[in-house]
Amino acid sequence: MEEASSASPSNAPNSDAKVWANFRQSFSQVQFLLDHNRLLIKEINQNQESNIAECLDRNSALIRELNGNMGKVVSLYGTLSTSFTDAFEGLPQGDSGGVQTPDRETLKNSTYQGQKRGRPS
Repeated sequence: MEEASSASPSNAPNSDAKVWANFRQSFSQVQFLLDHNRLLIKEINQNQESNIAECLDRNSALIRELNGNMGKVVSLYGTLSTSFTDAFEGLPQGDSGGVQTPDRETLKNSTYQGQKRGRPS
């Protein structure tokens, strides 16, 4: 139980508190964008159902905004992933609670791009 409480931001050293603050801020930004996207999708659906020319024209701008927001979400998650990895790279081997954290090169090489799944026979 003590290990779990020592990982909380309130018990963390100053640099750890900064890391946690950055995580909270990034997750807040992601949540804001996802909430906004939900509203955009609702408006797009309403416009589509209305079949009014002006509403249908507005959908193209709304879809571009939605697409841009999704790009921002992907970027924020990428930054979070890098920050998370960087935060654990400096820890001594035993300080990660027994969790083995791969180095940056291992993470880069472990992508699934270009790999095909075999079909069961």
